[in-house]
Amino acid sequence: MSAVFFEGIILGLTLATFFGFGPAFFALVQTSIHRGFGPAVLLAIGIFFNDVLMVVLCLMGAVQIVTAPSNYLWFGISSGVILIIFGLVTFSRKVSEPNENSEEDMKLPVKVKGPRWFTYIAKGFFMNIVNPFVWIFWVGVVVGISARMGGDETRLTSFFSGTLITVLLCDLLKAYGAYSIKRFFTQKMIGLLNKIAGIGLIIFGLFLIGKVIFDNSF
Repeated sequence: MSAVFFEGIILGLTLATFFGFGPAFFALVQTSIHRGFGPAVLLAIGIFFNDVLMVVLCLMGAVQIVTAPSNYLWFGISSGVILIIFGLVTFSRKVSEPNENSEEDMKLPVKVKGPRWFTYIAKGFFMNIVNPFVWIFWVGVVVGISARMGGDETRLTSFFSGTLITVLLCDLLKAYGAYSIKRFFTQKMIGLLNKIAGIGLIIFGLFLIGKVIFDNSF
């Protein structure tokens, strides 16, 4: 394992530990408990694809389109509205009663029919795609690392491969951890978790809208 790849792993662990508890985290844990580990994996893959696209576009310079002052407000409000919608849907989601005659339901306290697989990937992907703060964050990281490595494409590819793979693995661990404790959750507790996750997403959405409006006013 190259030293550059290892440096990328360190950054990935830092991101997952100190910056990995935003809207995507709420969605990831809630999906894992409510829908199962498989859907949470798909959601994590969608988030991973989103991060890969952002890094690539930052390296290409296309990110200037998103972070331009004329587009910043629109992207911020759009992202906030999307998070609020996700939050409202999550908050109002009903937990179905398990079938007492079903052995499978005895193992899983909640049994629901979920969306198709690509819906979870799309949700994970679009969770951050219109969030200008995520773009600005990746711009700072990419610019800083690119300057330090002198724009060496091979080293940059190795570095960000380590970063993104590590973030994906950490997301999968979070999803698995949430899924592992699912058996200890009653129907009422899962319903409460839905409301907490929904409120969290709504708060993030309102904060994002307020922040971009405030920033655009000065």
